[in-house]
Amino acid sequence: MTSYFRPLVCHHRPRPPEALDLAGGPGWFAQAVRHDRDGGTALVGMADIPDQWQARLSAPRAPICGLTFDAPRVMGILNVTPDSFSDGGAHSGAARALAHARQMQREGAHIIDVGGESTRPGAETVPVAAEIARIEPVIRALRHEVDLPVSIDTRKSSVAEVAVREGAGLINDVSGFTYDPMLARYAQANDLPVCIMHAQGDPETMHLDPRYEDVLLDVYDFLEAQIVMLEETGLPRHRMIVDPGIGFGKNIHHNLTLLNGLSLFHGLGCVVLLGASRKGFIGKISGANPAAARMPGSVAVALAAVQQGAQIVRVHDVAETVQALALWQAISKGDFHDA
Repeated sequence: MTSYFRPLVCHHRPRPPEALDLAGGPGWFAQAVRHDRDGGTALVGMADIPDQWQARLSAPRAPICGLTFDAPRVMGILNVTPDSFSDGGAHSGAARALAHARQMQREGAHIIDVGGESTRPGAETVPVAAEIARIEPVIRALRHEVDLPVSIDTRKSSVAEVAVREGAGLINDVSGFTYDPMLARYAQANDLPVCIMHAQGDPETMHLDPRYEDVLLDVYDFLEAQIVMLEETGLPRHRMIVDPGIGFGKNIHHNLTLLNGLSLFHGLGCVVLLGASRKGFIGKISGANPAAARMPGSVAVALAAVQQGAQIVRVHDVAETVQALALWQAISKGDFHDA
């Protein structure tokens, strides 16, 4: 029987002597929940967590795009589409996009994620030429004007090539490298770090009755399979980020199960990214609509993610998230040192 081990992440002190650091970060664990494919779960101690799981859970994560992961990092969302579910094209065009990127840098973002294709539920695929026309001038402007690493949110190798040429240093693929078989080869050939996201179906249809045997374990298995595929091309695991894909082919119950069990994904041995900002389930639970009204709920989800050791949170509301994280970190440490 296949078993999976989800660490119970703690941040308080003192910690028991058998505890291990989680991914070399500020959290630690001394127990885990064992998940079995028959639906069973059990609380287990360190002696019952297999060595391979302990090694992957505890190994420090290598820097990516110059970012270290000894503390949570904030990825600011820069949609340059006319039809984003959240900001409705407010940042399309190089001038407006650059202004927003500068604002996010001032607010404390650590990396900017540029996307030229809306992937909201029901969105149609954008032609390559149109996507390039949206992202190319923006990333070129960011390279000269914003002192932050840039990731390109795309499923297409030809778009990624242009983005990297203009200065992007990370490929964030919402299809988990299933849409364009050339994209994985391009990332490997150019030694680019990648973010592998899980999605069931494509944006046009993913919201139509998604089903899983066990959403937490099914998403884990997909990400593990894609990691192995990328490793077989020659891209090392330490260059990979994983994202469970909240809202991408998941209903509200799937989303909450993934958020509740998020720490399981540290068992993949990769940096964990959580992108849930302003998504529909926040509106359903809180009643906050439209999407732009979901900042408080989004911050709450981000804090829940970093409590489970997520190294990156991808957000629209940078200033609010950075402030909340600063307070969370100070409380977790029980101390504050003014720089």
